[in-house]
Amino acid sequence: MEKRYQVFISSTYKDLHDERQEVMQALLELDCIPSGMELFPAANATQWEIIKKVINDCDYYILILAGRYGSVDGDGFSYTEKEYDYAIEIGKPVLAFTHKDLGKIIADKTETTENGKDKLTKFREKVEKRLCKQWSTASELGSVVSRSMIQLIKANPGIGWVRGDEVSDVEATNEILALRKRIEELEKDLKDRNAEKQKEIEKLSKGEERVEIKFSFNAR
Repeated sequence: MEKRYQVFISSTYKDLHDERQEVMQALLELDCIPSGMELFPAANATQWEIIKKVINDCDYYILILAGRYGSVDGDGFSYTEKEYDYAIEIGKPVLAFTHKDLGKIIADKTETTENGKDKLTKFREKVEKRLCKQWSTASELGSVVSRSMIQLIKANPGIGWVRGDEVSDVEATNEILALRKRIEELEKDLKDRNAEKQKEIEKLSKGEERVEIKFSFNAR
C-alpha cells in the first residue's frame, strides 16, 4: 500500500519565497504533499482556525526561520510562532531550519524595528532549544530538508494518505487481521480449557484402586 505524507511548511512568505519553492520541490520529489496557507483559498472561518485544522491533518511540520518575525496576530505573536507552538503542543513531528548567519541577509528581508528584532531573537532562541538544522542558501535548504525528511519518516512513520481505490483493500486487510487475532484468542482459550479438563480427569479413578463405599440398606 503506497502512502503519501502531508507536510505543513511554516515560514514568513515574501522574504522566503525561493526557499519555500525549494522545500516544496524537495517534498514533491519524496512523494510528499506540501501544505501551506498560500495554497488554501479564503474561507468564512477565522484564519487561525483554518491553520490549526490544516496542521492537524498533516503528518509532519516544517519551520523555516530567517530574518523576519512575520505577521502578528491580535495576541502579539506572529502566525509563524503560533503555528510552531501549536505543532509542538499537539505532538506533531517537527523539523526546524534556521538561517546560519542573519548578518548576511539583505536588509529588505530582515526586521526593521527593534520590537520585531527582539521578538525574532526570542523565537529563534526557543526553536534552537530543540533539535534544528541550519542553512545559508535556498538550494542548500532544499537538500537539508530532503535528507531530514527521509530520516524522520523512517524514525517516525506518519499515518499518511492512500488512494481512494485502495481503501477497500485496506479495510479488507484490517478485517482479516482482526479475525485472525480473534481465532488465535479462541484457540488459546480452547487449549486452556482442555488443559483444565485433563487435570480433572487425572483425579478420577483408573479402575485399579481400592475403593471404600459406605452405605445402608433396609429391607422387609
